[in-house]
Amino acid sequence: MEQKLFIYNTLSRKKEEFKPVTPGRVGMYVCGPTVYGDAHLGHARPAITFDLLFRYLQHIGYKVRYVRNITDVGHLEHDADEGEDKIAKKARLEELEPMEVAQYYTNRFHAAMEALNVLPPSIEPHATGHIIEQIELVKEILDNGYAYVSEGSVYFDVEKYNKAHHYGKLSGRNLEDVINNSRALDGVGEKHNQVDFALWKCAQPQHIMRWPSPWSNGFPGWHCECTAMGRKYLGDHFDIHGGGMDLIFPHHECEIAQAVASQGSDMVNYWMHNNMITINGQKMGKSLGNFITLAQFFSGEHESLTQAYSPMTIRFFILQAHYRSTVDFSNEALQASEKGLARLMEGIANLKRITPTAGGSVEMAYVDELRRKCYEAMNDDLNSPIVISHLFDACRVINTVVDQKATMAGDVLAALTEVFHTFAFDILGLKEETGGGSGREEAFGKVVDMLLEQRMIAKANKDWATSDKIRDNLAALGFEVKDTKDGFTWKLNK
Repeated sequence: MEQKLFIYNTLSRKKEEFKPVTPGRVGMYVCGPTVYGDAHLGHARPAITFDLLFRYLQHIGYKVRYVRNITDVGHLEHDADEGEDKIAKKARLEELEPMEVAQYYTNRFHAAMEALNVLPPSIEPHATGHIIEQIELVKEILDNGYAYVSEGSVYFDVEKYNKAHHYGKLSGRNLEDVINNSRALDGVGEKHNQVDFALWKCAQPQHIMRWPSPWSNGFPGWHCECTAMGRKYLGDHFDIHGGGMDLIFPHHECEIAQAVASQGSDMVNYWMHNNMITINGQKMGKSLGNFITLAQFFSGEHESLTQAYSPMTIRFFILQAHYRSTVDFSNEALQASEKGLARLMEGIANLKRITPTAGGSVEMAYVDELRRKCYEAMNDDLNSPIVISHLFDACRVINTVVDQKATMAGDVLAALTEVFHTFAFDILGLKEETGGGSGREEAFGKVVDMLLEQRMIAKANKDWATSDKIRDNLAALGFEVKDTKDGFTWKLNK
């Protein structure tokens, strides 16, 4: 069944049917982390959002080249053109080589992504590995007259570019507003205009990270890397560029300007942006100091946390909201997600407990409709919360069969199991978490089953005291036991 995917394009401000540049193939670039500290909940959101898109595009038959970069140079404090490189500053404070800092936090980022079941991208280029490509990009922009050299640095001439093109078309700003809202500094220093942005910076004597260029020993501007690396691996014209909404301006606006100024045309067809994670209504970010790292969520070691939260609880929490809506962190919201995820996983586990019947009151038409509605939600701009709500509805149907208030034939059970595995595991990227490892979990379950079999023997012998004692002791430990005509079912309530 061919799927028609519609995605919201920030550039056009509307949902558009996705049509790739090359039929059957997708080129997708997503801005990755600046590796000078641990990934926090705000970093998990774009990673999970574009993992969802990556998984779904592959699921509906596309061959996807997914590029997500590592920023390990050029990202200055406050996303500005002046100040210290974020990684170099961390290296100076900790008396390390900058690449030690970058490697350490890249490794930590990868570990957090693996825990969240985020698939690795097809290519993960580093900014420091593509200095030559960035220098070539700057040369092209200079040759086309949209940049100038000033004291060894190279700046993009925004006003000149804006006369021929529209600087601000992604963010919806006009240049006069940008100029008026620019931070007032004592003059504009090396720049012709305060809104001009750095393509190459001449390194000050104390700046550790530097490379030779035609203009000076220095380093590339932050915006250059994504334009240069996107073009290298995906071509001059590719399908999707993604990132957080906080990157629309200036980062992605500058990327568009660089592409048009260098090659004469837009590089990207669909710009996609996830919304922010907030704490008390304020964006979570390292610059604001109000972030909670993923490692802290997994361990529970942060003053704002009342408990530890598993990686799948974090993933489920993010998927329960549409990627373009804000998500406000609270312990209550995460605890609700934890319970919701447990309910969904219990429903999936209950599929294995169903004994199929020759006929069934749950018909194949129900499963076909469930599948159709889940695809419809995914095709409507990746509406993961609606998919989850459909799966919850199906869990209620599964529970009626487990409670023997409905029946299900074998082919219907197989089809329903396939729908759950496709959407919950393959597309939403959830997985069963087994705490102490699958072997221990299995042994733990067998012990509970053995106890309940002893209870059944006690009941058969009308030994009500022993029967009640086993049930009550299990209940005190959090086990919910249900008697059925075929024996019993149980689950552990958190």
